[in-house]
Amino acid sequence: MIHNHPSISPPQTSSVIAPPFTLHSTLYTLEGASMTKSGILIVDKPADWTSHDVVAKLRGALHIKRIGHGGTLDPMATGVLPVFIGRATRASEYCEHADKEYIAGLRLGVTTDTQDITGNTLSECEANISAEELSSVIPNFLGAQKQLPPMYSAIKVGGKKLYELARRGVDVERPARDIFIRLIDLLGMSGNDYTLRVACSKGTYIRTLCHDVGAALGCGGTMSSLRRTRAGTYTIEMAKTLDEILIAISAGDIEDILIPVDSVFSEYPDVILSDAETRRCKHGTPGGAGALRDGKYRFYGPDNEFLVFGEVIRGEIKIIKGFYEGCAVQ
Repeated sequence: MIHNHPSISPPQTSSVIAPPFTLHSTLYTLEGASMTKSGILIVDKPADWTSHDVVAKLRGALHIKRIGHGGTLDPMATGVLPVFIGRATRASEYCEHADKEYIAGLRLGVTTDTQDITGNTLSECEANISAEELSSVIPNFLGAQKQLPPMYSAIKVGGKKLYELARRGVDVERPARDIFIRLIDLLGMSGNDYTLRVACSKGTYIRTLCHDVGAALGCGGTMSSLRRTRAGTYTIEMAKTLDEILIAISAGDIEDILIPVDSVFSEYPDVILSDAETRRCKHGTPGGAGALRDGKYRFYGPDNEFLVFGEVIRGEIKIIKGFYEGCAVQ
């Protein structure tokens, strides 16, 4: 019989999901210097590193092949970069598609070709914009909207990455993308520099937001800094610097900072399967869901091993993604 764990609430509608998580599984072990199972490291990415640089550094330090990140940060940006290890890489796409939060610097009176201060200056002027004037245009950028991605981005058009074309001086038409911005808070200002807190959907370019806000004010604007403070479930308070992580690896203490992969799905209720149900689940045929309502769940074995992220549809369990050892379900 399937047992629905009583301590888990239904999925929350709030855009901010706060730890601690109600989780069961231990999803990591170390064998010598190399990792044999899986987990997630929440990295506080340093400035001037690409997300790929961070992954490459950890791949070498951990002596593993299966590793990836849960959402690119530009080199100038810092903050939350979830890094998925081993079987946990199966869950990275869910983090990539999750909402994000940022602290961004907006510099008014300047425009650049990259829409941030790393680019070539295109225009400059005296902005003289008050906090009240800035606040008056912010509501225009809230909610569902279309955003034109910048030329300096990794989006592909006609098989070519836009930034490759931009570096050759080529500007091409590209489709606007659907985004959602839930929150823009003005946190402070100093001269023409403003600090914003932004909560938004996947695919939102904060530097384009800064550019567009400056255009709406008639003075131009560019992004002067960016720090990601949340990516889905993971917050900056959970993040470790690269140095801290490398020290933990050297000391054999990496398990102290690894987060189990089921944390990605912490907003969903958990279900404990019986031995027989666990065996069926591991054979890809979990079967009936008993009295469970339709919806998505985390499924565990009797020993608290995280088995699968799945969905109940009309009384049947359907596996969305498997995480148990030896799992072949994608």
